[in-house]
Amino acid sequence: MKRFVFLLVVLTMLLAACAPSVATSQPAATNPPVAGEFDINNWDSVLAAAKGQTVNWYIWGGSDSINAYVDNFYGKALKERYDITLNRVPIADTADAVNQVLSEKQAGKEVGAVDLIWINGENFFTLKQASLLYPDWAQKLPNSALVNWDNPAINLDFGHPVDNLESPWSSAQFQFVYDSARIKADELPRSYAALKDWACANPGRFTYVDPTGSGGFLGARFIKGALYELSGGAEQWQKFDQSVWDKHAPALWAYLNELEPCLWRGGETYPKDESELVTLFANSEVDFSMTHDITGAGRWIADGRMPATARAFVFDKFMIGDFNYVAIPLNAPNKAAALVLANLLLDPEFQAAQILPENGFGLGYAIDVTRVTDAAALTALEAAATKLGDSATAAADLARSLVGDSAAEYQPIIKDGWAGNVLQK
Repeated sequence: MKRFVFLLVVLTMLLAACAPSVATSQPAATNPPVAGEFDINNWDSVLAAAKGQTVNWYIWGGSDSINAYVDNFYGKALKERYDITLNRVPIADTADAVNQVLSEKQAGKEVGAVDLIWINGENFFTLKQASLLYPDWAQKLPNSALVNWDNPAINLDFGHPVDNLESPWSSAQFQFVYDSARIKADELPRSYAALKDWACANPGRFTYVDPTGSGGFLGARFIKGALYELSGGAEQWQKFDQSVWDKHAPALWAYLNELEPCLWRGGETYPKDESELVTLFANSEVDFSMTHDITGAGRWIADGRMPATARAFVFDKFMIGDFNYVAIPLNAPNKAAALVLANLLLDPEFQAAQILPENGFGLGYAIDVTRVTDAAALTALEAAATKLGDSATAAADLARSLVGDSAAEYQPIIKDGWAGNVLQK
């Protein structure tokens, strides 16, 4: 139970607040709604309108285990409970879905192809700026009562207010992975400065993901953690300030360039995503991998791609964590079905399932489990938390090192800056 309580603190991002007011369902309409039409304040009318619809969910398709989880859990539940068909549309990058919506707007299509997008950060900000997101819905989902909307880690997405335009699905925090059969825990670096010392004392045994590649989010988060440490803190990066960037960017590029000759293959090439880094780790070509997985190394151990002795760990500070969301485009053809799916994502049953190593999703809770009043649901959440195992980072360590991500505007600047100042230098 002690470990579970710690985990609850981590997964609600350390911030406790009173529950916000949540819209409650109104009495059922006297007349049946027209097919496809609904009243967002009347959940029964949403369910009626969604019945028989197909929800086109545009979602990053780079993980076979996540794809299987989505199909097996949400696809099945949508059909059996609500007569909704899930059409999972795999995309290489969330920007592909954003560009789809933008191109439909330019073409004047009032009814588009996308119903729901797994989204956060700069992609959310792009559609928000363009006023292309369905408004005023996230806190009207029945299960939104379980979300701590007063938590800045939830109501701010990379520094930008969510403004009821997206609903959280899960949470994640950056971590490292090592093999306890190769390295002792007391020998692990616990800061970016110590990491550089370790890497140069063990040349070729460390690398990080290319932040400009298909799985670049992990690499960009590694770089931003270094930026936080070098600049003396995380808070100044929550809002975009060009002068702050100009002041601290030279030190960041200097650090990464000093690190580069100590990397795997002398920094001539970088793994493109987490999977490629895991392969290097599993083949003993490098001694560290990286992940956002709440199970730490657990999912990769379950997949047979890491040894049972793999363990996750964090630095003492500046381990970036955040929430990820789903959003509905303004021109979505099946908004009612999208709302039902977004609500299902917050159901305690599925929130519990998503952290289990055997289910292969590997992200943390989006809900504040202290708000769950149903005894069976709370038991399921508690049981799931106890199954993370020794391969997961200790919850107390996650809590101590947690910081929020930077404003969305920094993401492309970091990617482009790294390409010009590190990769091509």
